[in-house]
Amino acid sequence: MIFEPETVKGFRDYLPPESAKRNKIKEIVRKCYKLYGFLPVETPMIELDELMRSNTLEEEDEAVSERFRLKDKGRRNLGLRYEFTFQLGRIFKKNPNIKLPFRKYQIGENFRDEPIRTGRTRQFTMCDADIIGDSSPAADAECISLVTDILKELKIKNFEIQINNRKILDEIIRSVRIKETKKVMRELDKIEKIGEDNVKINLKKYADSGQIITLFRLLGKDLNFFKENLFEGSEELDELIKLCKLYGVKIKFNPFMIRGFNYYTGSIFEFMVGKTAIAAGGRYDNLVGRYIERKIPAVGISFSLESLMSLCEKELSELKTDYNPRTLILSLSQDKEAIKLAKTFRKSNISCVSMFGKPGKSLEFANSQKIPYVIFIGSKEIEKKKFKLKEMSTGKEKLMNEKQLVTKLSKK
Repeated sequence: MIFEPETVKGFRDYLPPESAKRNKIKEIVRKCYKLYGFLPVETPMIELDELMRSNTLEEEDEAVSERFRLKDKGRRNLGLRYEFTFQLGRIFKKNPNIKLPFRKYQIGENFRDEPIRTGRTRQFTMCDADIIGDSSPAADAECISLVTDILKELKIKNFEIQINNRKILDEIIRSVRIKETKKVMRELDKIEKIGEDNVKINLKKYADSGQIITLFRLLGKDLNFFKENLFEGSEELDELIKLCKLYGVKIKFNPFMIRGFNYYTGSIFEFMVGKTAIAAGGRYDNLVGRYIERKIPAVGISFSLESLMSLCEKELSELKTDYNPRTLILSLSQDKEAIKLAKTFRKSNISCVSMFGKPGKSLEFANSQKIPYVIFIGSKEIEKKKFKLKEMSTGKEKLMNEKQLVTKLSKK
């Protein structure tokens, strides 16, 4: 039987120009992270399965339950990381003297063994930023402003930022005397998928009709109502909204927003395009210090590279990805001089390709790769100490010395 090589279901390759566009997004994201004072962190893709699991297995979030499980030769239970956040507990156990507040970012691959659908792969690149050791809403606002700036840099405009606070949600449910708080939240989280009427039917397992009517009446109130009635978390949310205004960021209160049942503790936020969340995060004050018996406040936000790629195809085509070489150096039996010129260009940060042989094939290659300039180096050029520069888009040719070429090709 002949083996037919194929990519594994749910995984894919990225080739130019798409790979170059992905790299361009990463450059923009890293630049914004740096501007906000976040520092890079790298962590293993494989972790002990016990670290990856929830404390309560019967209440595992979808992301946790869809983790890839592995065993090594020592028969240890391992898994591929499905996110970055759970790794912070291990990091702070091993490095308890990290200076706080600690601003970290990470861009890397994560894996989930989930159903395949359009725009979703089982390997995806997450871009994550966290502020650890700062309990103030100012840290939450920084995370929201950070992602807003990234989306603006990518020219993505049609997004809405929605916020909620888990403390408000908990108190709303308790105020109508429903005991199964998390189970009720799980049902409320299904509203977008199955509709309000079906959610109300499902809630009858945990509450009577009067409680459900009151619950939805409360969920329809604005933030001022919760502030006036001293609901826990409402002041935090109000301060966050005021801080976001100072950043020039408009946000919308959405009391139905749930997110991360097992670890979010305060404000939560989502960047929405239509009904799709393209970035999300929130405050998780009980996770980082779980192995050192310390409560370490933390807030973070993340998004996948793939979600941004799908949103800004047109915008990316307008960005200068710079993945094509700037010039092709064609040696006409003058290999030593061609290599010398290539070294000069690369020291001057000018990307180039050297080719040795027939001009026809070299020019064909330059056209296929959209290389804007070709430099010919033959015996005549060596005698004159000038090289022939051909502009591929116009066909114009000009003799230039080395210094003139460096000046010319350094200009974008």
